[in-house]
Amino acid sequence: MKKQTKIFIDCHVFDQALQGTTTYIKGMYLELIKDKTKTFYFASHKYNLEEFFGTHENVNYINYKSKNKFYRLLIELPQIIKNNNIDYAHFQYVVPPIKNCKFIVTIHDVLFLDYPQYFPFFYKLKNKILFRFSAKYSDVVLTVSQFSKNRINKHFQIEDVLITPNAVDELFFEHYDKLDAKEKAKEKFNIENYFLFISRWEPRKNHHSLLKVFVEANYYQNYNLVFVGDDAIENKEYEQYYETLPEEIKAKIFKFQKVNPNDLLMILRGATLSVYPSIAEGFGIPPLEAIAAEIPSICSNTTAMSDFDFMKDNLFNPLDIMDINDKIKKALNDKDLTYKKQKLQEKYNWENSAKVFKDIIFDKN
Repeated sequence: MKKQTKIFIDCHVFDQALQGTTTYIKGMYLELIKDKTKTFYFASHKYNLEEFFGTHENVNYINYKSKNKFYRLLIELPQIIKNNNIDYAHFQYVVPPIKNCKFIVTIHDVLFLDYPQYFPFFYKLKNKILFRFSAKYSDVVLTVSQFSKNRINKHFQIEDVLITPNAVDELFFEHYDKLDAKEKAKEKFNIENYFLFISRWEPRKNHHSLLKVFVEANYYQNYNLVFVGDDAIENKEYEQYYETLPEEIKAKIFKFQKVNPNDLLMILRGATLSVYPSIAEGFGIPPLEAIAAEIPSICSNTTAMSDFDFMKDNLFNPLDIMDINDKIKKALNDKDLTYKKQKLQEKYNWENSAKVFKDIIFDKN
């Protein structure tokens, strides 16, 4: 009888604020665990991963004893892998130094090397060493876009980087009552008729440019501006501009953090327009989730986001205030939402991404 393959998945990122990495793990493995010929081991410190992945005979959950990343990498991970006779261990960005099985690492981006001005010095120094080591030390190196593949190749001289694209959860494609979504958003968060930007706070996310357009093009007269995302790196340019605004404009600007997934979906569905002005991304899921929900969506045309060709005229130069404003005006009258949704579903879905993963890991190794 053939030995059943065992895959370990490091899910420590679920203990932090939900982000693109957690979306990637969730979407990929909800598909992969359907393969009953494989056994999966998911591990986190405190997060109830069973809420995401459910109860299955071929799925096991492990709790890390410590939330300390050094203890996890140096002590716990090698022990868990050895004690459970793991065949493959899948990590995001960084792998442990002790290797007791084949390593898979997904490096979503190396933006700190291409856009160093947006990242702290020690973050750049530390991650350049760790990411390079992880890429060289792993048996399989994955990333999520052609852009990131090219940059990893350039910076780390690794040619056989393979792409497992991000995708959009089927939940975002579900039919819903738009009026009901608007009413719920107003009732719970006191927001209505709003532009929405979903992203954690970092200077490269370019919150300040969207704020400037919102104010200087007088959108505040008819709309609100809603930011959803946790703090990561301080954006001084945004804060300085915001402090110059009169109170009547500040009252039209909302900032929410620690929003749970259900409320986030509700806020998205209630939005008038989704704007994603980020300067640099390894992929960029939020504008696609907005399209899936048939919310008019505009997005930067830089880095990995330039691949979103089905968005056509809804892409803009994030450094050009006039271009952002022009795309906002066009998107508010967008009649092509169903077409974009269809093209999105064809190009980015987790079933396709999981198939790529299985072909790479199980059929060729």
